[in-house]
Amino acid sequence: YPGLGTIVKRLDLSHFTSIGLGRSRQGNSEVQNLTSKTLLKCLDLTPALQEVLLQENLDDDIDEYVLCKLFYGLPKLRAVDFCASSSKPFAESFTSAVTGLLDSPVNLSIRRLGLHECFTLPNSVFETLLPRLPHLTHLDVAHTRITDRALASIPGTAALSHLNLGRCTQISGRGVVDFLVNHPAAKQLVFLNLSCDIARYRLLWEPDVERLLPVLPTTLKSLNLNGAKIRHWHTPLLLPLTKHLEELSLASTDLSVQDINSFFRPTSPASSSPPTPEPAAVVTQQEDKPAQTWTPPTLHYLDLSSIPAITQSSLFNTSCSLLSPSTAPLEVIELGDKAISSLRECRNTNKRLGWVVKELGRRGWYVRYSNAAGGNVSGRRGWKMGAMWWGMRKCPVAWGEVGGLYGHYMFKK
Repeated sequence: YPGLGTIVKRLDLSHFTSIGLGRSRQGNSEVQNLTSKTLLKCLDLTPALQEVLLQENLDDDIDEYVLCKLFYGLPKLRAVDFCASSSKPFAESFTSAVTGLLDSPVNLSIRRLGLHECFTLPNSVFETLLPRLPHLTHLDVAHTRITDRALASIPGTAALSHLNLGRCTQISGRGVVDFLVNHPAAKQLVFLNLSCDIARYRLLWEPDVERLLPVLPTTLKSLNLNGAKIRHWHTPLLLPLTKHLEELSLASTDLSVQDINSFFRPTSPASSSPPTPEPAAVVTQQEDKPAQTWTPPTLHYLDLSSIPAITQSSLFNTSCSLLSPSTAPLEVIELGDKAISSLRECRNTNKRLGWVVKELGRRGWYVRYSNAAGGNVSGRRGWKMGAMWWGMRKCPVAWGEVGGLYGHYMFKK
């Protein structure tokens, strides 16, 4: 019934895999159910598609013809996700398909683009593709070769709400901050990931942090600064963000327990004096601000992994207020392997304090019991587009329950 294809709005292949079917990738290619030809035929039969969700298990079948159909042959297409597609054939096909845009003034209809972990795509792909997306709202290019030049080429007509630049080693802190401070497309962000792996490189150094934090929009609900060079004297710049953020990731930063406490309770001037001199720029900003009435934080999730001061012992110490009922709505604290392993052995203390250890994949969380937080609290938010958990690391491009490979990259890795 070919006519039924005209009513299909979403093609979701995010769960497709040969794992568990007793077939290798080569064996899977010999089963002619899903190939580049059948995928192209499927797209031909569904001209009204608005969302196409693909992923790494299909990357060898996403050839140039399929990509040209997605880019140029589906005028109603609004969202496409290529999550973790990184094979050599995929990269070559993608480059060839995008090269056709070089001599064309045509803009694409795509508004939500997922290239999470597509790390084999060359710089030129981003510098050619992004300027042709005037209505872009969601962009996930985590762990790709995007450059400062490509980022700056996003049209001023775009209105980004979700931007994931995590672990992008070919962008600079200065370039990212310039984009976020000056580009009109970055004024209404809700989700922003600027994380990095400090074992390889550091994206945001102290001058970048001091320039960025004061100008971040109040629309932000999720901010990932893992690996940024954040020091004690940056705490006053973080405090205003805690009044509208629901997720804040500060892994591998140089903060103390006292700094983290200040997010949840006002500190007296005597107790907040820094152990090292503060930069003049930060001191001036604090002196210019009049005294304000204390506003409780909106944080539900904190990532404190790999912060030397945050251990099982420091969390249980009475000087740390993180686990007290007064820090609600805080309900999830992400921690590193060592802290999680220690907390796992403290079952009685965990129960007495009203917290429990949760683990999934490579990640571990210390989670407040629902009744200890004053009732059942749902993690569902509109900006998560269907995800229920806190601390997602992959940007969604379509509404729906999270599972399969997308769930792996969002919450396990």
